[in-house]
Amino acid sequence: MSAPASLTEPVFPPLAINPELVRGILVGFIKNEVRKVGFERVVLNLSGGVDSSLVAFLATEALGKDNVKALILPYKDSDPKSRSDALEVVAQLGIRHLEIDITPQIDAYLARVPEADQVRRGNKMARERMTIAYDQSVAWRALVIGTSNKTELLLGYGTIYGDMASAINPIGDLYKTQVWQLADAVGVPTAIVQKAPSADLWTGQSDETELGFQYRMIDQLLYYLVERRYTEEELKRQGFDEAFITEIMRRVRENQYKRRLPVIAKLSSRTIDRDFRYPRDWGR
Repeated sequence: MSAPASLTEPVFPPLAINPELVRGILVGFIKNEVRKVGFERVVLNLSGGVDSSLVAFLATEALGKDNVKALILPYKDSDPKSRSDALEVVAQLGIRHLEIDITPQIDAYLARVPEADQVRRGNKMARERMTIAYDQSVAWRALVIGTSNKTELLLGYGTIYGDMASAINPIGDLYKTQVWQLADAVGVPTAIVQKAPSADLWTGQSDETELGFQYRMIDQLLYYLVERRYTEEELKRQGFDEAFITEIMRRVRENQYKRRLPVIAKLSSRTIDRDFRYPRDWGR
């Protein structure tokens, strides 16, 4: 597995960011979005991966170390390195943390459905972790801050109401390539930035193996597809393989349902999210 482009190779030019500018925007975003709805604190699930580590760094800069709580929620098959990397971030930032082994509740359910495959098992773990995050958010009077990047959101590479759930998400408009750049700039430990991306849902699980492509290539295609709105023919002329284009476009199209709130059947004159669209802080 090769290291991220942000550390070892030139970044594809259109995906290069100004780290300090982006950092300032996202720190301001967190401050504004948390405080304008009456909160001061956030909780996040800290996996030890680059995405959640970056969010922990940004949230700590925005709100202060006493207002950020990291939840470390391993399963019995989780890589021990994920836990140790998460604890390294906690120690470096000086933030609060809570560690809960989710094995008992996961195994209690899986014992009833022994036929569950890896996808179902992984989804169950992701949703269990998020239920804990939301419970802790109530107990600590905090918002749940999200850790899904733009590549994952576009591809649907995440669990709806699991790791894709949150009250706010500071990195949802950063492609994975850009997450690596910003994480490196803000001081996320190099070992975390460089390690192979993994949701750590089962032993040996690898994001890029599951996806079938490296993030660097996916991000390049998504840039032209989403930001530049290239057609399939234009993408081919850009040099992308037809099968690669077809597969990525299929994933983006078929996972649209994960990127929107539930569709509400219209009966009244002012249906929520269709006619009644006040921003959440409109009454303040």
